[in-house]
Amino acid sequence: MSDQSADAPTEQKSSRSILDSILETALHEMNRERSGLLLSGLSAGLDIGFGPLMMAVVLTLSPASFGDLTTELLLASVYSIGFMFVILGRSELFTEHTTLAVIPVLDGQASLRDLGRLWGLVYVGNLVGGLFFTLLVILLMPELGVVTPAAFETIALKLVSHDLPWLFVGGVFAGWLMGLLAWLITAAQETTSRLILVWVVAGTIGLLHLPHSIAGNVEVLFGLFMSPAITLTDYVGFLVLATIGNAFGGSIFVALLKYGHVVRGAN
Repeated sequence: MSDQSADAPTEQKSSRSILDSILETALHEMNRERSGLLLSGLSAGLDIGFGPLMMAVVLTLSPASFGDLTTELLLASVYSIGFMFVILGRSELFTEHTTLAVIPVLDGQASLRDLGRLWGLVYVGNLVGGLFFTLLVILLMPELGVVTPAAFETIALKLVSHDLPWLFVGGVFAGWLMGLLAWLITAAQETTSRLILVWVVAGTIGLLHLPHSIAGNVEVLFGLFMSPAITLTDYVGFLVLATIGNAFGGSIFVALLKYGHVVRGAN
């Protein structure tokens, strides 16, 4: 006799169970050793760099550029590769924790000091990992033969050529989407579902060219090191405003609203 339970549909998680899972995960991360958080953040910063690298490869090998629909869709798809490595690999990404780590604070189970500790360690690890990745690619690039400095410059200019208010507002939307992704990943039951979610959400950020502080850190660093068109001021301005926008978007539009509607009786 066949096992009928194997064919039964997986029961969808309730909003309360999603919130409980997030609380459990976030509290576990907050209680980790500093070195563990820092190394996990470093790993995420390294892994996410493969997305910007593959974007540069596509721009180098493609006869078209930004503005061509096929190229834009392909760029958005390869941009999501780094997020797949990080999120499915369970490394710590700052923009996920703009939602995940805020919820225990809202629930009274963690303090702002705990939040600042987690954010600080993960963020520093992400940035240092991105820097290491960038330097490694620059060393390898002459032998790779599939990517040019011009491609890195084009990608970086897409992020730094906007005015400052746009960087903040765009960062809010990127943080909003990343916070939503963190919630949806917790709700998803299977690896395949999670993979699709990462591809859709990260691909949306890539297609809209929204400023993601961690992936964008690598994108702009490539431009800073390889093109005179990108200055240190461009890099710092991008990083500061994208980071603030990401934190605001994930904290307000996802953590606060999702937590608020669940504790008020959502099923």
